Amino acid sequence: MRHQPPAVHRQRAKTMRVEATRPEATLWDALRGRQLEGFKFRRQVPLKGYILDFVSFDPKLIVEVDGWQHADSPHDHRRDAVFVADGFRILRVWNEEVLTNIDGVCLTILSELRNTGAG
Repeated sequence: MRHQPPAVHRQRAKTMRVEATRPEATLWDALRGRQLEGFKFRRQVPLKGYILDFVSFDPKLIVEVDGWQHADSPHDHRRDAVFVADGFRILRVWNEEVLTNIDGVCLTILSELRNTGAG
């Protein structure tokens, strides 16, 4: 059975897709439409009470685009533990890195994707 998040989470995720930050929009432009070696990504996905910036379910990779406020965040550590327990890997990239080195960010993501053995 497919996961059905609460309506409030679905609405929040929809709003976040519409109001994407510049770094999120930049990364989405690079990931959408299976542009990264055919890997499918979804963005702003509500799951387990959280909203994931980007996720590729087949290789179980979550990509979070973060600003300084996320540095060593206890909330993020708890959140990550929930998904790691389900077999996901989490890759955090900085806003500034996305804006100044999108090619390098994509290469890092691709390296993580390849390391999962999926594709």
